[in-house]
Amino acid sequence: MQKIVDTMRGPTGMLRDSKSISILLTLSGIKFLIYLLSSKQFGYFRDEFYYIAASKHLDFGYVDFPPFIALVTRLVRGTLGESLPALHLLPALSGAALVFLTGWMARQLGANPFGQGLAALATLIAPQFLGVNSILSMDSFDVLFWGLALYILILIFKDQNPKTWLWFGLVVGLGLTNKVSLLYFSMAMVIGLALTTQRKYFRSIWLYAGGAIAVAFLVPYLIWNAMHGWPTIEFWGAYGNKVYQASPVEFVLQQILIMHPFTFPLWAMGLLYFFSKRGAAYRPLGWMYVVLLSIFMLQHAKNYFLSPIYPVLFAAGAVSFEEIAETRRRAWLKPAYVLLLVIGGIVIAPLAVPVLPLQATVSYVQSTSGTDIKSEKFDTGVLPQHFADRLGWEEMAAAVAEVHDSLPAEDRAGTCILAGNYGEAGALEFYGPRYGLPHVISGHNNYYIWGPNDCTGETAIVIGVADAEDLRQVFSDVEQVGQTHCDYCMPYEDNLPIYVAHGLKTPLKQLWPSAKTFQ
Repeated sequence: MQKIVDTMRGPTGMLRDSKSISILLTLSGIKFLIYLLSSKQFGYFRDEFYYIAASKHLDFGYVDFPPFIALVTRLVRGTLGESLPALHLLPALSGAALVFLTGWMARQLGANPFGQGLAALATLIAPQFLGVNSILSMDSFDVLFWGLALYILILIFKDQNPKTWLWFGLVVGLGLTNKVSLLYFSMAMVIGLALTTQRKYFRSIWLYAGGAIAVAFLVPYLIWNAMHGWPTIEFWGAYGNKVYQASPVEFVLQQILIMHPFTFPLWAMGLLYFFSKRGAAYRPLGWMYVVLLSIFMLQHAKNYFLSPIYPVLFAAGAVSFEEIAETRRRAWLKPAYVLLLVIGGIVIAPLAVPVLPLQATVSYVQSTSGTDIKSEKFDTGVLPQHFADRLGWEEMAAAVAEVHDSLPAEDRAGTCILAGNYGEAGALEFYGPRYGLPHVISGHNNYYIWGPNDCTGETAIVIGVADAEDLRQVFSDVEQVGQTHCDYCMPYEDNLPIYVAHGLKTPLKQLWPSAKTFQ
């Protein structure tokens, strides 16, 4: 760490470069301000309900994520509460830090204040980063962990201090407690080292010590999985069933779109920089991008899985851009490109983050044909999924509450709610106290691990699980008594029938294994 601090405090270091700091802090502040203005728009995102539920069941792991996000959510709930501004504070700070860090990486690669600001601006306007840092999610922290790891790699290659691998291992280890995507990152890094002169680090004990530190952070999650029958492996085995199968060409085009088309020249120049003579010391970073792009294309991964590596490409691209614009004849490129990025960012921002009220967003999406860039197979409605999944949840809770309140008093006492997925279960659990709802159970992902508890299933309100005929296979009496409705939510969450089921034919604890749905 001292080496990192010394690097910052050098004669041209950032701590002495007030211009650089001013530019990067201003851009980071703009990123943070966006979330201050938008954090109350719309409602809670589907996954946020799930993380709130997980924070009530702290553990060393969950079916579909490591423990970091649940612990963070527990911390926020215990200090700031469960409001939208509270839940969105840390993701907003993470996004602001990523903007600053991108400029910081550009500085280490040799960019002047202009190049540092340009790289940071590209990260600021990238739609994927705008969207992901506007909600509480693993991805909002994952991009920052990747950024920190990439920055440390730059220092290792620049300063040739092998002990810095210890800090690399620490950052990667912490990142693995948030999302296992850093396993892909680490694999790509090893390949990048092997393909370049930086393979010399394979002879350094410090590389393996850093790797050991990273693995140590992952051990509790592995133990949790072993104790629960490796549910995460089962989850990832079925994950592809819901992912949109993009062709290689589509996948590359999606990268250009989610990073903003106007930033494409910058990150393309960044990739070329790493394979140029000047960027030879950092060439493993270029190979990392190529390896990760190839893997994610072949796996038909979601398009945003690759997004955390783009800040380092922006940083390298800024170095190349400054070289191109150095001459007097090309000096106009600097203000022209900045203006293009600013205008492009303003135009795209309402499609990525809810800076406009709901009806204005609907009109803007329709007027710009800003439909969803698909990462999942589900059909979307008027709004793209990252907006639609924030809508309709309280209306669902109110509809279920109306059904619950209509039950005879003797039935209400022993009723529980059976929900089809973690979004429905989490929302009904979150709004439950407000509407007087009973206990909620589900077989989806970690709700299955949490089990039915004291729910007997003798009387159940069922939503989003199956149709009436399927329910009659396990209940002696099934009746549809309600239905949900929402204008702009995801279509598969709209017009859901609400059933009241009586007389479970098999004890629920015996039936529970058949309810498991990991995907």
